[in-house]
Amino acid sequence: MTIEYLPQGVKCNLKCAYCYQDAMRDAGNFAPLVEWERVKKQIDKSGSGFTLFGGEALLTPMKHLEEVFAYGLEKFGQNGIQTNGLLINEDHIGIFKKYKVHVGVSVDGVGEMNEPRCSAEDTKKIITNISRLCSEGIIPSLILTVHRKSAQLSKMMAFMHFLGKYGVKSFNFHILETDNEKVRQKLQLTNMENFDFYKGIYDFCKSEKFHVNPFADIKALLTQEAPNVSCIWGACDPLQTAAVQGIKGDGELANCGRTNKDGVDWAKTTGTSKERYVALYRTPQEFGGCKDCRYFFACKGQCPGTAIDGDWRNKTVHCSFWYNLMQYIEHDLRKSGEQVLSHPVMEEKGKNIGKQYMPSHGHADTPHMDVPHTDWHNDHSDTPVYNLAELYNDTKTRL
Repeated sequence: MTIEYLPQGVKCNLKCAYCYQDAMRDAGNFAPLVEWERVKKQIDKSGSGFTLFGGEALLTPMKHLEEVFAYGLEKFGQNGIQTNGLLINEDHIGIFKKYKVHVGVSVDGVGEMNEPRCSAEDTKKIITNISRLCSEGIIPSLILTVHRKSAQLSKMMAFMHFLGKYGVKSFNFHILETDNEKVRQKLQLTNMENFDFYKGIYDFCKSEKFHVNPFADIKALLTQEAPNVSCIWGACDPLQTAAVQGIKGDGELANCGRTNKDGVDWAKTTGTSKERYVALYRTPQEFGGCKDCRYFFACKGQCPGTAIDGDWRNKTVHCSFWYNLMQYIEHDLRKSGEQVLSHPVMEEKGKNIGKQYMPSHGHADTPHMDVPHTDWHNDHSDTPVYNLAELYNDTKTRL
């Protein structure tokens, strides 16, 4: 499980055109006053290290940042923060080094590639700050969102090569996900355009010593019986988001913001259900499901925050992209002689996922697959249920 502490809530110094947190800001869900003692109790209950998150985490006053990182180092031996990188200064670099803080930076490239996020001047400052971190021995990982401005293959490869010279090796590419229709029409690629770009990056990375997602995750899913992969592959319950435990400034628990489509910061449920995945496994693909899909065992309909029509009961709107990318990587692995799971094994793993309404156990040692054995609704037994209707002509009808 990933623990995200949001001391500033979704407050941010940038106005990224595609930010999925805008609905929360529009609804007036601003940062509560910080009650650090309550936050610490929540972190202690989790028994896990945490990452400072936002909005923009570096809007947090320096005094509280140091207080938080001192606690994290003493308790867990390390810290983490995700930032847009613009506000990093010498004082931040000092406490990053002092308290063993891993820094993740969200940036989509140089110049116009990062234009939907901020001005060219700010982008230049962010890149300068990344190089400053590297020169101080703080090698960041990068999250890059793929859209019409950033999906320039030759420029992206040059950007990665440039950062690689500074020691940056970890890149995580995200498909653009926005609820803003105007922004979607302007910036979002089609599934085939996304596939062409990702395929190019995948081929480029085969000759580079980078750790790049989603490729590393897909390889693990195709070759390992029990892979440890990121949350988008984890059969996430959108009302509990077991892979992400958000802790707000007042100590209240929160879910992953990607499933928050109406701006309401719903309280986290106490248990986890897999009814979405039972439905997807049994629902024909033409009705928004995943029935008979070769890669259901791995994809599981993908993140519910990317579901068709914003309705988490449907599969991802990026279905054809993920299918093509997994197929491309599977063929490449087989061609290179790597041992890939056989199709019968894939099918059996998919059937197991599709049968389990409430799994009897999860992989407690796998951070993105925590599945507590409990009754989410408190209105039925928490034993597995295997006899759901075979077809769902209307996938918007709640089970």
